[in-house]
Amino acid sequence: MASEILTEIDIAAPPARVWAVLTDFARFPEWTSFLKVLAGRPEPGTKLSVRIAPPGVMAMTLAPRVLRADANREFRWLGSLLVPGIFDGEHFFQVEANGTGTRFRHGEHFRGLLVPLVMRGKMLAATRAGFAAFNADLKLRTESNI
Repeated sequence: MASEILTEIDIAAPPARVWAVLTDFARFPEWTSFLKVLAGRPEPGTKLSVRIAPPGVMAMTLAPRVLRADANREFRWLGSLLVPGIFDGEHFFQVEANGTGTRFRHGEHFRGLLVPLVMRGKMLAATRAGFAAFNADLKLRTESNI
């Protein structure tokens, strides 16, 4: 079974600026509470250390593998809970020029046997809220540092 979350926000800054903030992992604790830790390199094939804290639910630590890191366009990773196929999440950030700045898309495709049990109710709502909060934080950080 599969499930998806997709969020979007417009940011009054060029894609290169949004990308610079998005990939400056060491500074995340200064501006966002959703992604508590994001460590590693934004390079395909590398492993990351990620700690997410959706509001109102327990934080989770993951070790996803980077699938795509196209500068100023898309950053995507794939993580699994326990073993692949049980609960997998393909997380993505997309950066696209929109004429007045940047359209930022942030989402995740979930698949696996446990998706119907895990991604419902409070967890689904909390994760969606966490994505939206991250987007708002990114907008504030990026626009305030132009």
